[in-house]
Amino acid sequence: MDRILDRIAVVVVAAGSGLRAGGDRPKQFRRIGGESVLRRTLMTLVDLPFLSAVQPVIRAGDDALYAETIIGINTNVLHAPTPGGKTRQASVRAGLEALATRPPDIVLIHDAARPFVSRALVERAVTAAKKTGAAIPGLAVTDTIKTIDSRGLVGKTLDRASLRAIQTPQAFAFTPLLEAHRRAAREGRDDFTDDAAIAEWAGLQVAVFDGEPGNIKITHPEDFMRAESEQAALLSDVRTGTGIDVHAFGPGDHVIIGGLSIPHNQALTGHSDADVGLHALVDAILGALADGDIGSHFPPSDPQWKGAASDRFFTFAVERVKARGGMIAHLDLTIVCEAPKIGPHRDALRANIARLAGLDLSRVAVKATTSEQLGFTGRREGIAAYATATVRLPWS
Repeated sequence: MDRILDRIAVVVVAAGSGLRAGGDRPKQFRRIGGESVLRRTLMTLVDLPFLSAVQPVIRAGDDALYAETIIGINTNVLHAPTPGGKTRQASVRAGLEALATRPPDIVLIHDAARPFVSRALVERAVTAAKKTGAAIPGLAVTDTIKTIDSRGLVGKTLDRASLRAIQTPQAFAFTPLLEAHRRAAREGRDDFTDDAAIAEWAGLQVAVFDGEPGNIKITHPEDFMRAESEQAALLSDVRTGTGIDVHAFGPGDHVIIGGLSIPHNQALTGHSDADVGLHALVDAILGALADGDIGSHFPPSDPQWKGAASDRFFTFAVERVKARGGMIAHLDLTIVCEAPKIGPHRDALRANIARLAGLDLSRVAVKATTSEQLGFTGRREGIAAYATATVRLPWS
């Protein structure tokens, strides 16, 4: 699907309290496979080239949780979050109003609690909305459905051939949906359970396209267990790679480690920026992929890499994992030197590496040690780095 700037936006509804799911925080901020539900949702959406805006709606007071969630996420199309309302309906309207200053042609409404939304499903939603103006994903109902009365007795059995279980993202022409939400607010209607219901009430015809069984909604505690199992099954090829790098000191007033400049009375020498930390991590990631090493992809004999920032090498390795349909589960970096002191910079290093890798901060470890004045690091002749990368891939 071609990218059409400022035409297609998505509102991500993440303003609920998520009490039914249990836990010590709202369900959208609880983790599956080490990453929060909301983070997984956003990471899928912001990488879709045909979306021009991703508008999160969060609960007032969840700003710190949200800031932690988006560390390392591509923010090119990710708008600042807007506070939601007391109901899902009010939260969706808040998201639509946030987009109204630069309205798209088509808007998708997606529940953050569906973290396994696929690119294919989003593309189907956009295609259907372009044809009909309003479209929702649905799954055929396989169970027998019956109505019951107040006494718990069966009223009638419904024809399941005409029934669909409805999912998100739901897709609409932007202006009619915004007008329907505004009208509902004016008339005090706050009882709609999804946006299709508002569209139907406003007189719009809503089409149904094929949903996906894997597009599950996280609602109850058992849903988290199911999601963990599905994630593990999808990425069950667990790989570990290691990387080692060393660079000698030379004239200068700072060293580059983990993409950060750390003041020092010397610099590290090398063909690129001599970032010993990122170089070790690149080799660890490539090792887990059995995909050569940093030198094979970025040979020091090539003049284009002279003085290059090593975050280019690092993001290349990260993208190699994504291209294989995998994820980086954990990065562990150890810096060995007598000076400069790494401890004061540890948190900043972790945050920057997490940002570059698109990882949650909990998936990046940075440690530092000396070599007890032994060897070249002990003589303060340079710095060494050791890295381990754990990568999860689908079985091929």
